[in-house]
Amino acid sequence: MSQPAKPLAKERWAAGVDSVGSHTLANLLAMTKYRGAIAACGLAGGMDLPTSVAPFILRGVSLLGIDSVMAPRALRLEAWRRLAADLDHDKLAAMTRTIPLDQVIEVGHDILDGKVRGRVVVEIG
Repeated sequence: MSQPAKPLAKERWAAGVDSVGSHTLANLLAMTKYRGAIAACGLAGGMDLPTSVAPFILRGVSLLGIDSVMAPRALRLEAWRRLAADLDHDKLAAMTRTIPLDQVIEVGHDILDGKVRGRVVVEIG
């Protein structure tokens, strides 16, 4: 996902949330199914978007920007309320693992190698 994207790739996802940007977002867009949508909420991999218009024109893919900095407080509170009410906590727990701080380097390498799926919570203290 971190390598340069093709204009279109095999359809893999109906939707996604991207916190990385750059090549990762470009690949996610290229692999999104017809009329799918991607929410972009981060720039960890860079602010560039090295892609083409192919996913948007040929598949009708939507790219939605998530603004968590300038969003009004009322909107943020509603978002947190919806997450608390609508999110399936059992599914979230099934894809979450907690590690101690002394395992961060090892798990960080696993994340970069694509060996980790879901969410890793680091317990400090």
